[in-house]
Amino acid sequence: DVPADGNLNGKLFVTSGLGGMSSAQGKAVKIAGAVGIIAEVDRSRIVRRIAEESIDVETSDPAEAFSLASSATGEKRSLSIAYHGNVVDLLAYADENGEHIDLLSDQTSCHAVYDGGYCPQGLTYEQSQALLARDKDEFIAAADKSLLKHFRHIKSILDRGERDGRKVFFFDYGNSFLKAIFDAQLKSSPDNTAEVAANGKDDRDGFIWQSYVEKILGPELFDYGYGPFRWVCLSGKEEDLQKTDTAAAKVIDSVRETLRPQDIDNSKWVRDAGKNKLVVGTKARILYQDAKGRMQIALRFNEMVRDSEIGPVMLGRDHHDTGGTDSPLRETANVKDGSNIMADMATHCFAGNAARGMSLVTLHNGGGVGIGKAINGGFGLVLDGSERIDNIIRSAMSWDVMGGVARRAWARNPNSIETSIEFNRENTGAQHITLPYIPDEGLVEEVVAVAIKKGEVKSV
Repeated sequence: DVPADGNLNGKLFVTSGLGGMSSAQGKAVKIAGAVGIIAEVDRSRIVRRIAEESIDVETSDPAEAFSLASSATGEKRSLSIAYHGNVVDLLAYADENGEHIDLLSDQTSCHAVYDGGYCPQGLTYEQSQALLARDKDEFIAAADKSLLKHFRHIKSILDRGERDGRKVFFFDYGNSFLKAIFDAQLKSSPDNTAEVAANGKDDRDGFIWQSYVEKILGPELFDYGYGPFRWVCLSGKEEDLQKTDTAAAKVIDSVRETLRPQDIDNSKWVRDAGKNKLVVGTKARILYQDAKGRMQIALRFNEMVRDSEIGPVMLGRDHHDTGGTDSPLRETANVKDGSNIMADMATHCFAGNAARGMSLVTLHNGGGVGIGKAINGGFGLVLDGSERIDNIIRSAMSWDVMGGVARRAWARNPNSIETSIEFNRENTGAQHITLPYIPDEGLVEEVVAVAIKKGEVKSV
């Protein structure tokens, strides 16, 4: 239940984690106009996020956290609250006191759940670290017990929302949170079943709650080719970053005759990026863009380097993208043709980028969801202003993105099929995406029925 303009005024988001990747949650809450309560057990993380102005206020009292949130949602005022404590305690309070939550998630490091990425309920951060160092088996048992409580409170909060007609939207971030719960439930179940599993027994059909890639990012962004394109101004100058922000926004505004909603959102994002104080460290920017937008932005930046408007720029992208990563728990979660468990897309992406002349090409395991659960093919391209780089941009940028769109189209994702058709229409040269041939739904049943009638097969 989000307004058409995407503003989340009056909505409450509850989550956990203010570490490396999860530190963005507080800032995202404020940019979206929502109210957020973010649990974090390591207070040093909270102190840092307050200094970075991504957190407004801190409390260690669940009642105070929800009281502050209630006032802000009632006034439709954005507020980012850090709860210093365990998210299980925060959710227990919400569950037992009937606190309504609009959006619910988790961004703890469950890809390393038994290596300190998840703090068991009942222990402080310092105590959990000490237990892990002293007795890992005991730590694992405590983590499993906490994950089961965590699950119960989430399920109770969602069930109550259904009964009351005030739905709560829970999404898995793709941090292996639901997989960690699944593993804990299997260990505690005498008949080796898991309630969190969609089919009740294993993780082959996913979980009872979808990840945000399955539900949102996959169909609305990845299937169109939009993903986190990024760049670093190697001069280290703030003015160079400002110039690239302005140039990127201008490119987006003219990238196609009729802008998609994604283009409009991304244009606003990059125009406001400076005032939102998003830079921590290097003069870098992340901007969701599709293949066409990335190519035109890259060519414009290289032209600016050539004309000495800015210093050299390093292009890249996140692994959490359309085509560079294979991971059934996250990046390829909405690829439903059975190939989501394969590692061929990332490998093809890596090899193609190497052949096309990218400055840096990587192929590695892990990242986000953990070792053994993802293969990533990454790249970096240094813009030096040369014509050689222009040629690499034209050749490699579309390969890097559209390989993923093609993969999704072959899985019959409708938005990817549309995007592939548009790509083929605009690129009549060497670059072409083979489209899937989709038979009528009843064709297989008809063929089998005829074969049975003829006695060619007995049954199916």
